[in-house]
Amino acid sequence: MKNFANAEFSPEVIDLMTLALEAAVATLPEPVHSSHVNALAESILRTAGAGERNLADLQRIALMELQLGSRDG
Repeated sequence: MKNFANAEFSPEVIDLMTLALEAAVATLPEPVHSSHVNALAESILRTAGAGERNLADLQRIALMELQLGSRDG
């Protein structure tokens, strides 16, 4: 996972990011690979760090980035 050591989020935003990650992971086919979970988490952290606070948007952007990343690999 990339370095997010300097990231600061309120408890409410952490809860929102957790929900977005759980919802995104729930849409993935089994077996879910840890690399996919890490990619989703990084996207959600980055997007929330940019100011996004909409649960559906955090989830959607993370899933779109994961899909685009899979095409590159």
